Amino acid sequence: MTLNATTSHTVGPYYHIGLTWLNREDLTVEQTLGERVAITGQVVDGNGDFVNDAMLEVWQANAAGKYDHPEDDQAKPLDPNFEGFGRVPVDAEGRFRFTTIKPGTVEGLKGSTQAPHLVVLVFARGLVKHLLTRIYFEGEPANVDDPLLECVPAERRGTLLAKQDASGVYQWNVILQGTDAETVFFDY
Repeated sequence: MTLNATTSHTVGPYYHIGLTWLNREDLTVEQTLGERVAITGQVVDGNGDFVNDAMLEVWQANAAGKYDHPEDDQAKPLDPNFEGFGRVPVDAEGRFRFTTIKPGTVEGLKGSTQAPHLVVLVFARGLVKHLLTRIYFEGEPANVDDPLLECVPAERRGTLLAKQDASGVYQWNVILQGTDAETVFFDY
């Protein structure tokens, strides 16, 4: 038997067919425990042009640092009012905004501690598979010892840090390729 190669398919822009019912720009409800934060930004390509058909998928732990997932067996409390998931489309100029809570620290490998972070998947036209990155919070003391951040060259870590502006909103952009400011993406 001979197997023939098939063509590649990109991950977008077909979201309207089956994914938009999962859109959720506010990951919280009134009873959700923890510090609410808003994160805004823009998805741009290597030329600085906005990407108007991207979608961000956000996964995170709750305020105590526990994921709402059966494989998270940490002895930390679950928040019944927080799933830790959201899906956020960008607007016509590549902008996004979502509201969530600042997650707690999470246990890492070999007894390490991961700083508060959000896991972000980026979907967009032209991507053969989605991109994986993280959002950390600038000024968070636990960032110093985060094992994943330690693997990122110091000059590139800023692409993973959301910076709080004067209004209290965190700013974080996704730069897909081509410049020194390109967002750090991880293999999985």
